[in-house]
Amino acid sequence: MAVRLFSSNEVSDLCLGKPAIRSLSLSDTVSDAISLLKKIPESYVSVWNCHHSLNHHRHCVCVGKLCMLHIICFLSKPHNVNALSLALQSPISLLLTESAALVRHLPPNASFLEAIDAMYEGVQNLVIPIVNQNHSNSRKRGAEKSQYIESNQDYKTKYKYCWLTQEDVIRYLLNSIGMFSPAPATPINTLNVIDTQNLLAINYDAPASSALDLLSLSLINGSSVAVIDSQGKFVGEISPLVLNSCDESIVPPIATLSAGDLMVYIDAGGPPEYLVQLVKERLEEHNLRAALEMLVGDETGQSSWSSHSSSSSSDEEFCSGKNCKQLGVYSAKVVRRSEAVVCYPWSSLLAVMIQALAHRVGYVWVLEEDGTLTGIVTFEGMLKVFREHLKTMS
Repeated sequence: MAVRLFSSNEVSDLCLGKPAIRSLSLSDTVSDAISLLKKIPESYVSVWNCHHSLNHHRHCVCVGKLCMLHIICFLSKPHNVNALSLALQSPISLLLTESAALVRHLPPNASFLEAIDAMYEGVQNLVIPIVNQNHSNSRKRGAEKSQYIESNQDYKTKYKYCWLTQEDVIRYLLNSIGMFSPAPATPINTLNVIDTQNLLAINYDAPASSALDLLSLSLINGSSVAVIDSQGKFVGEISPLVLNSCDESIVPPIATLSAGDLMVYIDAGGPPEYLVQLVKERLEEHNLRAALEMLVGDETGQSSWSSHSSSSSSDEEFCSGKNCKQLGVYSAKVVRRSEAVVCYPWSSLLAVMIQALAHRVGYVWVLEEDGTLTGIVTFEGMLKVFREHLKTMS
């Protein structure tokens, strides 16, 4: 029954009410990406091999997704910290070397099972065409699907696109959870869902900059970077979700603080004054003037480089310069505390799903009773459990 249901339901049904995705071209610059990300409520933008709002040929496709953390990791590299103005003018293609496999196009009449299969293979976002309400000659749904098959080029002029995420699919599966009994009530340590191989962790006292490669991997794995002590006990995390709520002024703290101090710095209460002062002192010590200006601005509270990465916008849309520093280096997007979501090996799959969905994260850390970090459960891992279950039912 479940296989039949998911084979007949179409992915377009999950896109109802979703906004059209914002887009950039591979030829756009890092500063273009910063400007767009500061203006929109979404945390990610789509990246295309063309300006797809202007080009409608069949070879215009989405090749990746971009968020503020991609930019932060790029700007935080030592050679870019020393040449920020130049780094801001770099093409965003440099930031997306491994993200193409995370995105895939599907037609609106693809089945929900096809969406699960794609995400089973590691895809994080599906790009689904949605009706462009501004098109004057839109037709009935069935005719539109046929037209998609007949003329991909004409179809693109009639449609915009939306993201379908792993979270969307997990929420849908939760509504049909009874069909998968007894797996949802089974402890996760018996379901082969705890990932111990791709565990990203850093010591509390290690330089925060040493987490940059791990943070880049976390975007590919849909996970996060754990902070542990010398005994392997879980202390907290450097969360991609929290860093996505920051602006570029988080780059100097990453370049100068330890992992543990950075975790404190990005907490939603705002950075403590002693850490702000510590960052300033270390920037001055290493003569990193551009990074210091990025952190504190000039006497007016604005950075000279900010013109590279901002365009006209009201204070209600996003903060910048001095105002942003007062808010603790956060943009206008929803700020989340760096408190991590954890579970235990004997937690049920259903409980872990609900935890992740409730906190709007794609992963849950797995700890032993003494606080030792043993693994992580991600949305991708959960989807694999459900897909394997569906295979046994077909």
